[in-house]
Amino acid sequence: MKVLETKNLRKYYGKNENIVKAIDNTSIEINQGEFVAIVGKSGSGKSTLLHMLGGLDRPTSGSVYIGNKDIFSLNDDKLSVFRRRNIGFIFQYYNLIQSLNIWENIVLPIGLDNRKVDINFVNEILKTLGLEDKKESLPNTLSGGQQQRVAIARALAARPSIILADEPTGNLDSKTSDEVITMLKTMVKKYSQTLIMITHDESIAQMADRIIHIEDGKVIKGGAINE
Repeated sequence: MKVLETKNLRKYYGKNENIVKAIDNTSIEINQGEFVAIVGKSGSGKSTLLHMLGGLDRPTSGSVYIGNKDIFSLNDDKLSVFRRRNIGFIFQYYNLIQSLNIWENIVLPIGLDNRKVDINFVNEILKTLGLEDKKESLPNTLSGGQQQRVAIARALAARPSIILADEPTGNLDSKTSDEVITMLKTMVKKYSQTLIMITHDESIAQMADRIIHIEDGKVIKGGAINE
């Protein structure tokens, strides 16, 4: 079953001879439960595409459907609520709040949505990620790999249907990278979530169910489910 689809998605900057086509007429399909890697050279448009898939950036034209909802038909406030409830984000630089402890960082998005924290569920995630003894720690006392696990836990805790990861291993050594990706794959499978990841690392991309190749703002391979 399709969980996410884009139709003729475009993101253009500038005008006339100065126009930059960051994303150019891109249509992709992603099934529920898939792990999809998006690969391409620097400047190919992969981060722009991921940001539009997550509703962080509005397209020049075209649509992004999550479930059967065109997310850009929503106004900014409703889109923000939809994003919090349906999409989890994992960034390269962790984006943890240094003044909050690990537990507070993980449950913050749930609190912002005025929802009750499922304490048992969050504890289960922490145990699976090997962070159960780090709840009271501040982010700057953790290694890079541990901080990325916290970012994974935060993304999972709100029970979103889709996890979007932007170069989640970009700041990690190869051993830690492999551990984080293996853990992330295990977690999304365990909780029946869909994982869409940008990576420049071919070995990590090969761990995905499908690879979408993007070049000069266009998907050149892997965009359709049965391609």
